[in-house]
Amino acid sequence: MAISRPLDVQINLNVRGMLPSATVAINERCNALREEGREVFKLGLGQSPFPVPESVVQALRDNAHQKDYLPVKGLRALRQEVAAYHRRTAGVEADAEDVLIGPGSKELMFLLQLVYYGDILIPTPAWVSYAPQADVVGRRVRFMHTKVDDDWALLPEALDALCGEDFGRPRILVLNDPSNPTGLSIPRDRLGELAAVARRHRVVVLSDEIYGELAHDGGHDSISRHYPEGTIISGGLSKWCGAGGWRLGTFLFPRAMRWLLDAMAAVASETYTSTSAPIQYAAVTAFRGGPAIDRYLVDCRRILAGLGRWCAARLRRAGARQPDPTGAFYLFPDLSPQRARLAARGIDGSRELCERLLDETGVAILPGGSFGREDAELCCRLAYVDFDGGAALEAVAALPEDGLVDEAFLRAHCRPVLQAMDRFGDWLSG
Repeated sequence: MAISRPLDVQINLNVRGMLPSATVAINERCNALREEGREVFKLGLGQSPFPVPESVVQALRDNAHQKDYLPVKGLRALRQEVAAYHRRTAGVEADAEDVLIGPGSKELMFLLQLVYYGDILIPTPAWVSYAPQADVVGRRVRFMHTKVDDDWALLPEALDALCGEDFGRPRILVLNDPSNPTGLSIPRDRLGELAAVARRHRVVVLSDEIYGELAHDGGHDSISRHYPEGTIISGGLSKWCGAGGWRLGTFLFPRAMRWLLDAMAAVASETYTSTSAPIQYAAVTAFRGGPAIDRYLVDCRRILAGLGRWCAARLRRAGARQPDPTGAFYLFPDLSPQRARLAARGIDGSRELCERLLDETGVAILPGGSFGREDAELCCRLAYVDFDGGAALEAVAALPEDGLVDEAFLRAHCRPVLQAMDRFGDWLSG
């Protein structure tokens, strides 16, 4: 039977006109440019540069034969290890029944928004997929814009003011700590203040802690310590374990929210069924941790901390407003101090800035508009990950424990990132 209406009319109104994820799109574009022979520095996609720890890789080899469907909520042994991990790191009471495993935390976030009715509160700048997921589901998004003067952190009074509207309305506050895209962590006292506001307004907090193990000082604090009864902790293997392509995410729920876990599991049973069995068996080893993985994390943090500070300083020398990062592997510079210089070159927005930067220097970054900011603000995000993480880990392991990851180390082992930052800085101030 012929379709009687144009094909585009058949598309759900919530997704009509939706573009691919900005981070995925920039990665695919960079790959295409490299295939054409262009020199490209990939600072767009936030993918860990480090290899998966060998013990975890070996666990995957040992379990490649696992072929059966696993429980929808996840392998029980893995759920036990995830609960134990959060007891160690976040100090929360948890057991296997509080954990849901999914094919990436991104999928679990989508299911949460689908199942839990309410507004989605998003501080900006924010990761690119939070708001589009809400749009797909049909949830109302309320943005709360932060400022570089506050290190891009959400102020408790801003949350209180928003929640004072329509008191009692169901809401989910999404906090990403450490932050993608800013590379900054929420101070402990600020977490306590935000928790008090969330508790007062009965807001559910989705604490996206996928970068928690990559807090540069190793001292990540979770808002769940301050608001355990209302916080869902999101995590996974992609960032701290270097296993983005393995697609395994975890949610830890407060015990009072097991009804929500069960509802999400019911939807999961009708969609993805269960997460890959070999990956789940291997993830048991990752979350169990141990001396080798602890050493791996310390070395990853040393490299990222040194590299992040160097990149931030380079941007400041070029005239950007950029605090030193405290976690993850991102920077979110404010380039407005260079507005007049850029305007003289025909650049008046962050999207045009990123296009020109890529075309003229080969440095690929993303505009602030992809992260919920106004194009005219002249903000952008870069991920300082375009280097051989395996070689860098071998090199840092040979340093004394108190040895500095200085510029000489970075020039030797993270050279593409430093080349990209030098090109970016020279282009910006030139």
